[in-house]
Amino acid sequence: MLRHLVRLVLPSPSVRCKSTAPLDYSRYPKLEESDIEETFTRGSGPGGQAVNKTSNCVFLRHLPTNITIKCHTHRLASKNRVEARKLLLEKLDLHLNGEDSIAAQIKAQDQRKSSERRRRQNKLQEMKKTWQEREREDLSHDK
Repeated sequence: MLRHLVRLVLPSPSVRCKSTAPLDYSRYPKLEESDIEETFTRGSGPGGQAVNKTSNCVFLRHLPTNITIKCHTHRLASKNRVEARKLLLEKLDLHLNGEDSIAAQIKAQDQRKSSERRRRQNKLQEMKKTWQEREREDLSHDK
């Protein structure tokens, strides 16, 4: 029943590649239902009686790595199950792949973008300064 939920985890390539360099999904882990222990508990936090009575908080444990996820972001247990599996896949990817994980690749791309943006801004500022200095010199020579 949950196999279709696990397939929803990876977005289409057009959605996940926001920058020019594509991300490497070759090492992205696959989630086997036999490796997961799933329990439902009562949620906590704001919401009063509606939250305290329903067991829609999902607690997932990946048995081989003992990584645990607790998800109670939605009111529906089905949405929390999907969200918990996404979070578990992200944590599992980070645990298994480290610097080659998708999150690390996105962070590296963002750092490259910001450093390139800073370099361009600095270059533009330098060009403006040199232009202003030339203008001042031209004005002083004209007088």
